[in-house]
Amino acid sequence: MNTPLTGRPVLFGEVLFDHFPDGEIVLGGAPFNVAWHLNAFGVRPLLISRVGNDALGRRIRGAMQNWHMDTAGLQLDSAHPTGTVEVSIENDEPLYEIVEQRAWDFITADGLPPIRDAALLYHGSLALRSPVSRQALDHLHASLDVPVFVDVNLRPPWWSREELESRLDTARWVKLNDEELETLTPAGSTLEQRAAALQHAHRLELLITTRGAEGALAHDSTGRTLQVKPAGTDKLKDTVGAGDAFAAVIILGLLNDWDLEETLERAQTFASAIVGIRGATPEHRDFYTVFRQNWNLM
Repeated sequence: MNTPLTGRPVLFGEVLFDHFPDGEIVLGGAPFNVAWHLNAFGVRPLLISRVGNDALGRRIRGAMQNWHMDTAGLQLDSAHPTGTVEVSIENDEPLYEIVEQRAWDFITADGLPPIRDAALLYHGSLALRSPVSRQALDHLHASLDVPVFVDVNLRPPWWSREELESRLDTARWVKLNDEELETLTPAGSTLEQRAAALQHAHRLELLITTRGAEGALAHDSTGRTLQVKPAGTDKLKDTVGAGDAFAAVIILGLLNDWDLEETLERAQTFASAIVGIRGATPEHRDFYTVFRQNWNLM
C-alpha cells in the first residue's frame, strides 16, 4: 500500500436496526458497522448519519456512547423515524427489505460537524438513494478533499447505474461482491476479467471483490491480482455484516500502511469470525482482543 494516511476516517450513511425473523433486532447499516469495528480496533472514526427522535434513535446514541464512539456527526430528526431493515435468510444468505423515508435519508449539509483531520471518506451506494443525503454527501466530499472509499451495495430499487458510476469515478478504493460485479460489468467474461475491466474503467487504486465462502479477489493499479480464501468455519450464524467487517480491516490497513496481501488475509480472517455471531456488531470488546494482539494494535 502507499504512504499511511494521516487523520481519522469519516464514514457517511445509514445507521439502522436489522430485524431478524426470530424477532431479534441488531444494530446495523454498513457505515455504522465499519465505524463500530474501527473504533474497537483503536481508530477514532467519525460517523455522519441521522436518527429519529424515538426509542430506537436513543438506543443507537446510547450504544455509540457506551462503545466510546464520537457522536458529533449523529444528527437528530423529529420528522422521520430511525432506520429499520427486515432481514430474511435464504440458503444462508441474507435478504433485505430496507424501509424508506427514514432519518438517515435526510442527513443535512447544514447539520454536518466541523471536520479538520479527515484521512478518508467512506460511503456506501445506499446512502445515495435520497436527494437530501446525497446533497450532504456532495458537500462533505467537496469540503474535505480527501480520498474516497466507495462500498457498493446494490439494493433494488435503491440505486441507479448512472449515479453509481459517477461515484466510482471519484473513488480511490472500491469494494463490492461478485454478484454486484456481474451486474455492473458486461457478460461473457470471467470474474477476474470483469474486475480488471471495472478497475481500469474507473482508474481505481484498489478494487476488492468479495465472494462469500470463496473469499475475495483484489485488483490494484499496478495490474496485480491477489486472492484470499477463508479457512472454513463450522460456526456460521449468519453472514450479515461480513462485507462490512472486510471493509473495516481494509481501511485499517490503509491507515497503517499494511502490505496489501497481509491486509487481505487479515480482512478475511476477521470477516470469517463475524459470520459466527448474530448480526454485524459484536457487543463486547473482548471479541477484538485476539485480532488486536495478533496485529500489534494493543
